[in-house]
Amino acid sequence: MSFDALSLPDSLALVDDDPEYSEFLAEYLISAGVQVHRYADSAELLADHEPFRHAFYLVDLMLPGIDGLELIRVLRKRTQVGVLVVSGRVSPDVFASVVDAGADMYLAKPVNFEQVTVAIRAVHRRVVATRGRPAAWVLDRRAGQLVAPDGVRIDMSDLDMAVMACFVAAQGQSVTREFLCQQLGRPVTEEPDNALSATIYRLRRRIERATDCVVPLQSLSRVGYVFKGPLVEG
Repeated sequence: MSFDALSLPDSLALVDDDPEYSEFLAEYLISAGVQVHRYADSAELLADHEPFRHAFYLVDLMLPGIDGLELIRVLRKRTQVGVLVVSGRVSPDVFASVVDAGADMYLAKPVNFEQVTVAIRAVHRRVVATRGRPAAWVLDRRAGQLVAPDGVRIDMSDLDMAVMACFVAAQGQSVTREFLCQQLGRPVTEEPDNALSATIYRLRRRIERATDCVVPLQSLSRVGYVFKGPLVEG
């Protein structure tokens, strides 16, 4: 088979607890030019240092620990890339459940690798084609709120506003932990600042609870944090 490499994602997370199926599917996709990262379950993916960096996700539903549907919901809080479900779960409502959770397509096992690749290509092509310039997030200093692209206004604490101001100034570049600590009046130490991590976590959760928009606030291992979406001050 001749693959159109341009229509395939450059990296893919394969989350499936069947080691034999996962290994052979990964080999097939690698031969198509896709960099495949295999995970035996959802917890292994989420424990990765950057679990939301992949250009595509291929997910089974019947996973130990966090099941596939819950994993898809988590992914949709962080990324809008393609999500394809390939699973042997059989139930009348499985398709609706998968789509409602945020997946783009569902294939029922058994399915051959060529069909999986065709589905990946179709989903990825559609995602790329509809990926316009994202609407900006707006930091409204006067109101003490962050305005999400969908118009939802999220009340910010003074601490949250100080953190978001750092991201506005960074214009999409990374902000080091040391700089954030300095701006927040925290002591700068060589050890990880758990209080800063907790602050960022609470900020992200506050935004996630308020809006369905993907929150582009990401941690960078051993560096700091980055707000990857357009962010302006209003």
